[in-house]
Amino acid sequence: MSPDEAATLFGAHRSRLFGLAYRMLGSAAEAEDVLQEAHLRWQAADHAVIEAPGGWLTTVVSRLCLDQLKSARSRREAYVGTWLPEPLPTERTGSAPDLESISLAFLVLLEALSPLERAVFVLREVFDYDFAEIAAIVGREEAACRQLAHRAREHVRSKRPRFARSREQHEQLLGAFLGAVAQGDLDGLQQLLADDVVAWSDSGGRARAARNPVLGPDRVARLLVGTAKKGGAHGTLSLVEINGWPAAVLWDHGVAVAAVSIEVDDEKIHSVQIMVNPDKLAALN
Repeated sequence: MSPDEAATLFGAHRSRLFGLAYRMLGSAAEAEDVLQEAHLRWQAADHAVIEAPGGWLTTVVSRLCLDQLKSARSRREAYVGTWLPEPLPTERTGSAPDLESISLAFLVLLEALSPLERAVFVLREVFDYDFAEIAAIVGREEAACRQLAHRAREHVRSKRPRFARSREQHEQLLGAFLGAVAQGDLDGLQQLLADDVVAWSDSGGRARAARNPVLGPDRVARLLVGTAKKGGAHGTLSLVEINGWPAAVLWDHGVAVAAVSIEVDDEKIHSVQIMVNPDKLAALN
């Protein structure tokens, strides 16, 4: 296989490999780093002995992600404030995303899994690999992979994120939510929030934000209205598709300074994710 042919073949698998790495890591930047390393290993490999390039690349990317997850766990324990996945703009991807498995709420849920549980769950539930294939990819016995998948599935099932019945319903609630925040309408905003609503803010210590989750409609509404009054006078707000769903991005001179996503069900907002860490907003620029 010539270098050009090898590069073309890698390119044909790149979108799928990025989707795998992003779901495993929750970070577009880290996923790109993994793909860069995988590409280098692919270029250096003896292609004549690789019978299934797609499987070979999936194995390399999965194992690189596992290594990354193990080191990321200690970094996230030292992270300033709440850690949220990096928002990923999906309106420019050219293909319809899996709205559930790419959502921020779902990626937050996966953070509670061990690295191996997360890898096995993503490979099985999102990419539909069988357990024999998964066992070969992660280097574990098939029975162990079945047990890992079972534990992960039970955790996800018990805390499954909520989703709107349709994109239109999600967009309508987002519009009403943004309008109430902009107008400082505390009562109207509280009516949109579920009793168990929680607001998560991720600044990484790089911007002003609540360091702990804020619970309940009254406290969440006051947080959002207060934040808007302090910093909302500058910048331009626009709707952008983030992780498969409409979200709001605040721009300052063409640079994203905040992204707000909501989790919706039963015509109520159950979760608000606020990203103000400039490093994690880079993909939106």
